Amino acid sequence: MMKLMLLTADPAFAAQAQDAGVDRIFLDLEYINKIERQMGRNTVISHNSVDDVAKLRRVLDRSDLLVRVNPINPSLKAEVDRVIADGADIVMLPMVIDADDAQRFVEMVGGRAKVCLLLETSQALVRMDDFLEMGGVDEIYIGLNDLHISLGLKFMFETLSGGIVEYMAKKAKARNIPFGFGGIAKIGEGMLPADYILGEHYRIGSTSAILSRTFRNETGGAHDPLDLKTEIEKIRSREREIASWTPEQFEENRIFVRNCVNKIVNG
Repeated sequence: MMKLMLLTADPAFAAQAQDAGVDRIFLDLEYINKIERQMGRNTVISHNSVDDVAKLRRVLDRSDLLVRVNPINPSLKAEVDRVIADGADIVMLPMVIDADDAQRFVEMVGGRAKVCLLLETSQALVRMDDFLEMGGVDEIYIGLNDLHISLGLKFMFETLSGGIVEYMAKKAKARNIPFGFGGIAKIGEGMLPADYILGEHYRIGSTSAILSRTFRNETGGAHDPLDLKTEIEKIRSREREIASWTPEQFEENRIFVRNCVNKIVNG
């Protein structure tokens, strides 16, 4: 089964998510240059605090705590030290540009937590071999939103239907480095239905995915742990079904995703 990740800084909701079967609680501390990069797009800008790391750590005993810090900057070492001291299991570096960025980050972490590189720039796409060959990188995540912006595309899942994600996946798999990509909505929902995106995760060997904001009930109302647990089980049920697919079924799903993305882009 894939590792499902849920973004939240709310300890009570994090505890509910853990009980519902979410594998990783994802705390996003990134803010440097993010507003400028994603101006005018339907994205979430973090206003979380480094103090949230310890608050989340206190309620988590089964789910891992992943913290996305800021990109390389003069204050990053202090930020990394703080989030690790407060209990981060995995530290993610966004906006990786070159091997120097990656190496500096690996040295900052110093083996005290797992290192995850968020590859979301055209530079990272071209220089991916450099990151994977350097050592010290435990996993990578392919950030479709910023990557599609960097490539000048209209829709973030064009990187999936156009083969870019699969290209990156093959490089990671060749070096036995786990990877994940993008986000998924609830089963049966999304412009590109999550059911079919999961099929692509399995086809190319992805091991993790971020649950979209629809799992956080951001349209209003209180968080309902029973609803969340039901939605997670729908994903797990779909995974069990996909795991038994034939090569022909995977190919049919790939073609459906490509055609659906083309309709969205052209529409």
